[in-house]
Amino acid sequence: MSDGRLDAVDLWDGRTHRGTVALSWSDGRIDDVSSVGGPGGGLSVIPGLVDTHVHLDVAVAEAVADSAWAVVTPDAEKSLHVLGGALRFAAAGVTTLRDLYATGPQLAAARALAAGVVDGPRLLAYGPVSMTAGHGDLFTPHGAPVRPPVADGVDECRRLVRRWAREGADGVKIYTSGGILSLGDEVGWRNHTRAETEAIVDEAHALGRRVAAHALSAEGIRTALEVGADSIEHATGLAREEIAEVVAAGVPIAPTLVVHEAILRGDDPRLEAARAQTRTVVAGRDANLAAAARAGARFVLGTDANGRLVPYTGAHAELRRMRDLFGWSAERALVAGTSDAAASLGLGRTTGVVAPGLSADLLVVRGRPWEDLDVLAPERIVAVVAKGRLLHGRLPSA
Repeated sequence: MSDGRLDAVDLWDGRTHRGTVALSWSDGRIDDVSSVGGPGGGLSVIPGLVDTHVHLDVAVAEAVADSAWAVVTPDAEKSLHVLGGALRFAAAGVTTLRDLYATGPQLAAARALAAGVVDGPRLLAYGPVSMTAGHGDLFTPHGAPVRPPVADGVDECRRLVRRWAREGADGVKIYTSGGILSLGDEVGWRNHTRAETEAIVDEAHALGRRVAAHALSAEGIRTALEVGADSIEHATGLAREEIAEVVAAGVPIAPTLVVHEAILRGDDPRLEAARAQTRTVVAGRDANLAAAARAGARFVLGTDANGRLVPYTGAHAELRRMRDLFGWSAERALVAGTSDAAASLGLGRTTGVVAPGLSADLLVVRGRPWEDLDVLAPERIVAVVAKGRLLHGRLPSA
């Protein structure tokens, strides 16, 4: 069933504390939110979290480990891994996910979830538009006979965007710098030419698709801003002189803090080769990103999680890390993980806020995470509802 009701719960609606309320939903959408006064009995409701940067196919982690899994496993089987990963994210309170390396398996899973074939979170799937020997291409070992598609030249770039649109992708991902975890890659590499990048963005926008830009270097961030990308991923090399431009553009940035810190800690010993480059990349990150936050840059939740370096519960740690680095209150951090994250994906009228008419995407927890973010933890999650359906835990009785 996609109908339900909660009585006498303390509500933080995605923007502000609303006190003790009763709320009900039907057909997957919230019908009513009414103040009832009195104490909330220790249970609180907040909107489901929105993670704007995940990887549900484990191909990235497996390819870096030089495993054959990514290149020998059929897409039909991979799609089951994608669905399983999506449900694990949901159990941690993430009811909306954006996969930023979506090929056949993610697109199939996203369609199944949208159609209600499987009860689960909302999944946005962005198709990668990489060049030969670019960051996206270099996740696949060089000798692999089957590779994700790439595009070289303006016409091929436009064609690949159109292909992803035909297959139902919600957007595309571009690369305006190299990366850390791809094989033989360098952060400072340019990737596509300006003409190619402009063509990708133009074609995506013409087809009503958003563009997420992987950008680790200062040059990559400038390029993403100049070509009109709709979000910037990582922004690790943000330079002080770029801060004013980032603020003026209002472009959302997913800083993906904890993934780089996991690499530096050596959480996955197979990634030893990436540690030195990561150390260089993040050397000035914290000071510059904190300065950007003080200046008003728009940071939203994005973990880069795929269940390995960053676990499925990684959104909790990412929000706390953002709180600490940016000097935010718990409430400000939750805004970045709910209402503003949803708005950054074009879903502000769909989810991210608990209000009549919006999707019933709810997280029931013990405690008040808008006052103390540390209570946002797996063991304190009582229930997770996505699109009106209970995905995890149990709803408290009336």
